[in-house]
Amino acid sequence: MQPNWLAQRSYLTPDRIGLRFGEKEWTFHALFQIAEKVARKLATHQLVAGERVAILAPSNAELIHVIYGCMHARLEIVFLNNRLSPYELAYQIEDADVKMVLAGDGAAEKVADFPTLSFAELFASDETMVAFAAEWDEQQTISIMYTSGTTGFPKGVRQTLQNHTYSAMGSALNLGLAEQDVWLCAVPIFHISGFSILMRSLLYGMTVCLYEKFDEASCAHEIANGTVTKMSIVGVALERMLTYMEQHQLVAHLNFTTILAGGGPVPVSYLERAQALHLRVSQTYGMTETSSQTATLSNEDAMRKAGSAGKPLFFNQIRIEKSDPSSREGEICIRGPHVTPGYIGRFSDKASLEDGWLKTGDIGYIDEEGFLYVIDRRADLIISGGENIYPAEIEAVLVAHPSVQDAGVCAVEDEKWGQVPAAFVVLKEECDVSVLQELCYQRLARYKVPKVFKSVPSLPRNGANKLMRRKLKEWL
Repeated sequence: MQPNWLAQRSYLTPDRIGLRFGEKEWTFHALFQIAEKVARKLATHQLVAGERVAILAPSNAELIHVIYGCMHARLEIVFLNNRLSPYELAYQIEDADVKMVLAGDGAAEKVADFPTLSFAELFASDETMVAFAAEWDEQQTISIMYTSGTTGFPKGVRQTLQNHTYSAMGSALNLGLAEQDVWLCAVPIFHISGFSILMRSLLYGMTVCLYEKFDEASCAHEIANGTVTKMSIVGVALERMLTYMEQHQLVAHLNFTTILAGGGPVPVSYLERAQALHLRVSQTYGMTETSSQTATLSNEDAMRKAGSAGKPLFFNQIRIEKSDPSSREGEICIRGPHVTPGYIGRFSDKASLEDGWLKTGDIGYIDEEGFLYVIDRRADLIISGGENIYPAEIEAVLVAHPSVQDAGVCAVEDEKWGQVPAAFVVLKEECDVSVLQELCYQRLARYKVPKVFKSVPSLPRNGANKLMRRKLKEWL
């Protein structure tokens, strides 16, 4: 058992700033009081401990207030990506079997077919007096996030109190911790990279400086002025911020200690540019199933071990499972208290671990000094602006069209986003590309819609009839 995080943090550091958003800020005690009020309002709608709710909202202060209210009420929170289409959201809401969708400003329209409570309606609700737990079970599910799978159907990943605890502790032991720390959060809260910052805040007593969307100018000035000490970012956003700082002759303040960069390897050229601006960049590797980081490359090794994801964090273990003993490469497997205990919905019967290890599907190797190198992100994964895109999910949409016999999707390099999807289709009958694009726009988030469409007589498949996506890349 652990103490109620919100109550404990309010008790330990009541007057310390817990959240900053725009011109407003809230102490940890104020956040706890808001959480209690929200939890009592949730109880009015029969949302009490053990129930499951989904949240669809932009990353603003209201979202944090609702999240903390749900945590205080011990609800299981399903985080919905507000970039998804209504079709994609419907799958996740139905799969998670939530009792209610809590929707922020302008989000309710996307989930109109489901029981929905807007934030405005929630905040205007009466309060029902209920007793709240002073202690939390380490195995209770705090959050659920959907991650795309090779089947084309996203899996709902459970993250427990224990998972978040050890993730935050491992990060602190690696990056260090100071009383004056302020973590700049400009990544979406519905991603584990964003939500894990909130978890660290409650455990560390650390201020979160929240941005609804990434803005390179505002973030650059926060860093240059010394109003933040740490930041999480993806490669495409890092490049934009570096360019802005260079153009405006800004350098990092002495208060600023670390940029945690995920979503794929950071190019050496970015690291060199960051060094010139006094920015310390730590590359990291993790996933939804590991509740954020599982390995991180320290700043001092950034140039010497360029391309590496670093070493496992303190409580974590990483090994390489090789199919060919003569090769140094193999599947990356992870073990530790930060790894999910399992999935929900249609994948609830799928074990997350094999003999205690999470098999990631990622290919990599560990060098003679113990540094992890990730060669291929889940083999066919497309990483576009830090967002993970699985080809199978797009292919499933394309083959649903009556004119499409077969479809294959792979990554094509893109100067702005790193990678974008390209689609190859085998047609049964003539069909205009615009029709297929429109279908994708209806059923997929915009960033998943292929930027290239090619009609081909057949797709490259091996003897087992498996699609060889690497061949598609060669065709490009």
